[in-house]
Amino acid sequence: MKSIKVDMSLDDILINMIDKLKLLVHFDRLSFLMLTNETLRLSHVYPEDHYSLEIGSTIPKAQSLYWSALDKRQTVLQSLTDTNHAFYEKPYLAVLELKSILVIPIYSKNKRIGVLSIGRKQEIDWSSDDLAFLEQLTDHLAVSIENVELYGQVLRSKQEWEDTFKAVDDMIVVFGQEGNVVQFNDAVHEFLQNHELTHISALVAHCEPLVKETFYSEKAGHKEIHLRNQTICELSTYPLLNNEQVMYGVIAYIKDVTEKRKMEVQLIHSGKLAAIGEMAAGVAHELNSPLTAILGNSQLILRNMNNHDSLFPLLTDIKNCGDRCKRIINSLLTFSRQDDFVFESCSINDAVNETLNLLKYQLEKEKVIIKTELQKDIPFIEGNQAQIEQIIINLLLNAKAALEETLREKKEILIKTSFQFHEVHLSVTDNGIGIEEERLSEIFHPFHTTKSSKEGTGLGLSVSIGIAKSHGGTIEVHSKWNKGSTFILKLPTASNKVGGTI
Repeated sequence: MKSIKVDMSLDDILINMIDKLKLLVHFDRLSFLMLTNETLRLSHVYPEDHYSLEIGSTIPKAQSLYWSALDKRQTVLQSLTDTNHAFYEKPYLAVLELKSILVIPIYSKNKRIGVLSIGRKQEIDWSSDDLAFLEQLTDHLAVSIENVELYGQVLRSKQEWEDTFKAVDDMIVVFGQEGNVVQFNDAVHEFLQNHELTHISALVAHCEPLVKETFYSEKAGHKEIHLRNQTICELSTYPLLNNEQVMYGVIAYIKDVTEKRKMEVQLIHSGKLAAIGEMAAGVAHELNSPLTAILGNSQLILRNMNNHDSLFPLLTDIKNCGDRCKRIINSLLTFSRQDDFVFESCSINDAVNETLNLLKYQLEKEKVIIKTELQKDIPFIEGNQAQIEQIIINLLLNAKAALEETLREKKEILIKTSFQFHEVHLSVTDNGIGIEEERLSEIFHPFHTTKSSKEGTGLGLSVSIGIAKSHGGTIEVHSKWNKGSTFILKLPTASNKVGGTI
């Protein structure tokens, strides 16, 4: 039994025991029954093909010789030729031509482990030395089995801990007493690959100050670390203590919060934009009154003035500029009306015209030629016009940015509406710098931008595709580098209604 080790399986332990037992004691059949959850089950037989009950069979308690020996914790020697004594196992053992059976209960202290059954084909008495030896053998067997079970539990616990360690999405690094890296999880590998870092030392260097502080103070520490490529991580370190409360290492928990920080900045930015929107709406209301006086008085004076008067062109210019200001103010008021996000029948052409009232001057100031081809009898869509205008604004501002990057002298934007395949199509085409093919799959992702942080947030197209989807539509893009781009907004129609101004 000394050759039995804790990392051996139960099969190996029994084979080891049987090999040695064959040399010391004569027997024709040996079986081992394991007790698990109050169920006694046949687990091993020697010789392997010498059984009448299937391996794995359970032994019922009623009239069982094995259960009787186990419950009474008493070795039982039973003749199988005795016709006066019937028990459950007898017919199965008799079939094997056995004449006697020795049943030894296996206990580890007071814990029941199972039963060892030894059969002979001759009715030969067991000597007291043999019985003492076998009982001592089963005691060692019980201890070995219990040690194997405990070792298995330790291995399973270790495996469960390792699986948990690997499954955590955030990075975990374990530092030894010398500040060296002892272990790290799969999330660290993934982070290094995603950030094109070849060695963990590039990450560890940012953790070392807080890790040293935790080693010194033996207290948890928290800080934010900034890596290259504007990556931001939250770092927390905790002391590792053994049972004697002696510190033997530090565990670092690292969470990539880059996207979270960007979202927080965007929320702040959105709040500022909302405040500016409210201010713009207030200013527009305030300008309405003096503008009404300017337009009214200029119209009254023009009505009574001769066309040949030298002041007539000046007054006409005042009235035209006043009209343009009024359209801009009305568009601003419509755009800032946040409580009107109710879906109703609306015209894509009207949305284009309202947007151009806002942006046409800005685009023409940049010497961008605006062309429109709006289909007259285009059906209405079921949607929110203010949100559709927001999509068109985003598409026009992107077109303007693409034109700013090109050296082309004639810069054009073409806006077309049409009805195709039961859908309303709005296309915005520019002859600007275009989009690289490898970026086309990413342009609708939030925060994807080629502009500086002061010029854009990278949310325009992601917001636009979100609005389009909420209307049951989509946005397609076709682009060639140095040739230009076309964005096509496709929306389902509301009904057979047609309309909108051209």
